[in-house]
Amino acid sequence: QVQLVESGGGLVQAGGSLRLSCAASGRTFSRYDMAWFRQAPGKEREIVAWSDGSSSGVRTSYIDSVKGRFTISRDNAKNTVYLQMNSLKPEDTAVYYCAAGSVVRWRDPIEYNYWGQGTQVTVSS
Repeated sequence: QVQLVESGGGLVQAGGSLRLSCAASGRTFSRYDMAWFRQAPGKEREIVAWSDGSSSGVRTSYIDSVKGRFTISRDNAKNTVYLQMNSLKPEDTAVYYCAAGSVVRWRDPIEYNYWGQGTQVTVSS
């Protein structure tokens, strides 16, 4: 069983930065794929970034709209995964969720077994 707790959300102006953190319980954290998803009002939950468990986070992937602006990283010693978000845009406004699992299709939320409660990110124009 893995429990995930996100933090770091808030209100920021366009062009600003935020760093989200996701603290995980459980001894097998390093083995799991970790990901950040987001869900804006009236929209489906979408993948943002993924960190591969089998490579201890060396392999990562991003959706095109955040490439070059967001960075996912993990500290396995602290059981924590981060999402550094730079050059934020109003369209990045959403509730951001941390997720964990052993996945095949990294973009598919169904693949992830564990979810945090979410943290709100609001970007003002």
